[in-house]
Formats: sequence, structure tokens, C-alpha cells
Amino acid sequence: VKAQLEEKEGKSFDVFTAVEFKTQLVAGTNYFIKVHVGNDEFMHLRVFKSLPHENEQLSLHSYQGRKTKHDELAYF
Repeated sequence: VKAQLEEKEGKSFDVFTAVEFKTQLVAGTNYFIKVHVGNDEFMHLRVFKSLPHENEQLSLHSYQGRKTKHDELAYF
């Protein structure tokens, strides 16, 4: 989903490391992921994975920027 985020933000990320995640079961799975994107900057991503029989790729549903390492990863 890095390329999807880079397209939405209009910039590229040299650093893109997941440091924490939570899941939510829906008609598929929502992943809430805290990602380190360089320096002291973090982003929270909501990524959707469809059910296996749908054979879809992961999609970036939404995201929150301007997060810190200590911001709680919450459902959004």
C-alpha cells in the first residue's frame, strides 16, 4: 500500500516501516497500521483485505498523518 499512500500524499517515502498493527474483522479484514515514514513522523493507515474468494489486492482505505511514535493506534 506504500505506492497508494505516496500517490495520495503526492510524495515518496524513503522510510516505510510498520511498527504496530491491530485488526478488525468485517466482510474481510481492516488492518490499522502505525507506519514510521522517516524522522519522527508516523502515519496511521487503514488497509482493507477482502475475503479470499474475492481475490482482491490490499487497498488503502484511509489514513491519518502527523502522528508521533507515542500516539495510540485507534480504529478510525
